[in-house]
Order: sequence, then C-alpha cells, then structure tokens
Amino acid sequence: LLFSRCISGIQMLSVQPDTKPKGCAGCNRKIKDRYLLKALDKYWHEDCLKCACCDCRLGEVGSTLYTKANLILCRRDYLRLFGVTGNCAACSKLIPAFEMVMRAKDNVYHLDCFACQLCNQRFCVGDKFFLKNNMILCQTDYEEGLMKEGYAPQVR
Repeated sequence: LLFSRCISGIQMLSVQPDTKPKGCAGCNRKIKDRYLLKALDKYWHEDCLKCACCDCRLGEVGSTLYTKANLILCRRDYLRLFGVTGNCAACSKLIPAFEMVMRAKDNVYHLDCFACQLCNQRFCVGDKFFLKNNMILCQTDYEEGLMKEGYAPQVR
C-alpha cells in the first residue's frame, strides 16, 4: 500500500514438531527453528523480520510493526520518516515526531519545556498545573494571578 499506514501485531509462535515447515516471507526458506514470527498474515524467521531502516529485529523491540510505501519499519523509524512533527508551545522549537512529549489540551511541549512559565518550576508526576491564557502555571502562580484579578479560587 503506497500511501497508507498499516500497524500490525507480531506474534511469536512455537513450531510444533509434527507440522509441515512453513516458508519464511523474508528469505523464502523453510522455517525449521523452534520459534517463528507471524506478522502481516505471513510467517518469518526471527532474523528475517527486520526494520528496513535500522535492521533491528522487530520481534525483539516490541509486538508492533509499521508498514508504509512497501517498507516494514520499527516504530521509531516510522515516526522519523512519516510522523507528524510540531512546535513546542513553550519554546516554539520543532519537536521531532519520535520524541516524547507532554500535552495540555491542544498544546504540545518538549519534556524539558513542561514547567511553570512564570517561575520555571518543573512538574513531577501528580503535580497540579493550570493552563491560563495558553500558559502553563504552577498552582501557586495560578492562585496568585487569580488574587490579582480580584477573586480567590475556591478551595475544597
């Protein structure tokens, strides 16, 4: 499929001694190993199901592979080649498609940029943050801003 993306699962199966050996979709030889992989409705030697870019063995890097433009790819290379990039809402610099990000509503941030935009406090898992006028704020700065505007936040 030239212009579409396919995400497919990879299954590792043990070869039953009493079954006829299956042909490998990668090398066309019979699979006589103890284990084989099933992906894209075909059978593969563990060594033959590899990413077209980095040659990593896809059965070892996860249970998912990606196909596009007749390429079989790992997740990282698929995102590097075909993923959507965007700009960080805090620093406006480009975020590569394979990079981990933080999201707040429609905004996307580099992990290092996801901090209070007034005091630069980094957020830990479980910390509250607030999005006001498209700025990320810590609870203290958010509440101080509300006080300056003439009304206090409701504490429960």
